[in-house]
Amino acid sequence: MRALLIWCHLPSSFWSYQATLDLAGLRSTNPPLGLLTIAAMLPQEWELRLCDRNVQPETEADWDWCDMVILSAMIVQRQDFQALIQKGVQRGKKVAVGGPFPTSVPEFALEAGAHYLILDEGECTIPQFIAALERGEERGIFRSKEKPDVTQTPIPRFDLIDLDAYIAITLQFSRGCPFQCEFCDIINLYGRKPRTKAPEQMLAELDTLYQLGWRRWIFIVDDNFIGNKRNAKVFLRALIPWMQERHYPFTLMTEASLNLAEDDELIDLMVQAGFTMVFMGIETPDVNSLTVANKSQNTRQSLVQSCDKITQAGIQILSGFILGFDGEKAGAGQRIQAFVEETGIPQAHLSLLQALHNTAMWTRLQQEGRLLESVGEHFTTQKSLMNFVPTRPMPEIVAEFIDAFGQLYDPMTYLQRTFRHFLKMSGDRPPRRLRLLTPHELRLLTAICWRQGLLRSTRWQFWRQLGAIALHKPQLLYDYLVALGMGEHFFTFRHEVKATLEAQIADLSPSLPLHRQEPAETPVHIAV
Repeated sequence: MRALLIWCHLPSSFWSYQATLDLAGLRSTNPPLGLLTIAAMLPQEWELRLCDRNVQPETEADWDWCDMVILSAMIVQRQDFQALIQKGVQRGKKVAVGGPFPTSVPEFALEAGAHYLILDEGECTIPQFIAALERGEERGIFRSKEKPDVTQTPIPRFDLIDLDAYIAITLQFSRGCPFQCEFCDIINLYGRKPRTKAPEQMLAELDTLYQLGWRRWIFIVDDNFIGNKRNAKVFLRALIPWMQERHYPFTLMTEASLNLAEDDELIDLMVQAGFTMVFMGIETPDVNSLTVANKSQNTRQSLVQSCDKITQAGIQILSGFILGFDGEKAGAGQRIQAFVEETGIPQAHLSLLQALHNTAMWTRLQQEGRLLESVGEHFTTQKSLMNFVPTRPMPEIVAEFIDAFGQLYDPMTYLQRTFRHFLKMSGDRPPRRLRLLTPHELRLLTAICWRQGLLRSTRWQFWRQLGAIALHKPQLLYDYLVALGMGEHFFTFRHEVKATLEAQIADLSPSLPLHRQEPAETPVHIAV
């Protein structure tokens, strides 16, 4: 079997960092870890090619060469996903699909013409798929309610990609999350009992990348790295000496819940293991909205104090914020903006709330008759209106979103906030061996100095802050400049978001319900 594995195009969003990639001469943020892992599960006698369309499109020669096309997609990739299924069918190729989107909405792939749906987790359904092929079956849907033992998951096939095309290489330690946030689909896909790989298994994956010559960022892409705190600590205790022996060849980042702030030992272990950045879903400082979203873990302690504690230990916070929760009161956008400024969080990933398929929120809104069939073509990116009827007027929510988004990523505001965030870091990070910067890093850092230090009105602020960081926090200088480089994406993306959303609001049908009246007023509480 000759199989062409294709990762679909990712549209412009917070996570695309396109302007930053262009400045650095890179092609994409992260490789498709799911496809790389699936590639390691397929029969060894198969011939494989992997194409990441965010790096380079597949060629006509690739289509002529293959017997089968295997596609993976998230919901934001659905347009390219559909087009590729149809192209494969038209060319007479067998088309197999998997990933989060077809697992959540299998009818979409079936309607597009896919022959094989390899759903849920591949450790369970890839063997079913291979057995069906051996029986000569022309079509099939392969599902499993069983959650696999991820200690048996093979090392991803990193040899199938050009590592140097990416900002960061991705690994996975755990699947699943113990929480039940109403809007999140992770527990539907992977369950509430976090399953983790063994420490030696993770070290083998890291060693594979080390032997391949990788020396930059590694993103542990767990939806909640600390979902199983005990196992996370076991892994970190094994990782620390491995990193020390190799003089910290990687810079690590991950995703974790805010209750990380409740565990001093865990924070210290992460810092000593080389984690310098963590993405956290803060969502909103309004306690009422957190309660509606069933995100009680963010209401147990002061959000500002929790963020400051993690930052002071030496970890840069990236955060997710959402507008549009039921019962949300006017001014939520301004309150989020004020919270971000107070904590100094550089990258605040602000989004309009979307109802994802099969979540508790989707089910509730469906029962209430509030889901909207189709609103915009940019579903689940920052350029799409909400896909349900909110409890306050949608134009009001969108106006707050556009205003907050634009102000948060004003270049001067971003520089000042990033500077304050890094000045808060008082923890001692482990020492790293000095190394020569790669050509991509040199390109990015040169572009930052040119754009922010010379071209823009930020020039004086840029050099004053850079001098202060170099003098008082020299160990943070590289990470500080990278954070400024990431800002370049948002400086331009905010204008794209504004134009797209305003056009969608203008095109809304007059008959479309724009809000649902609430039965009673409730006070707004701010979790600061």
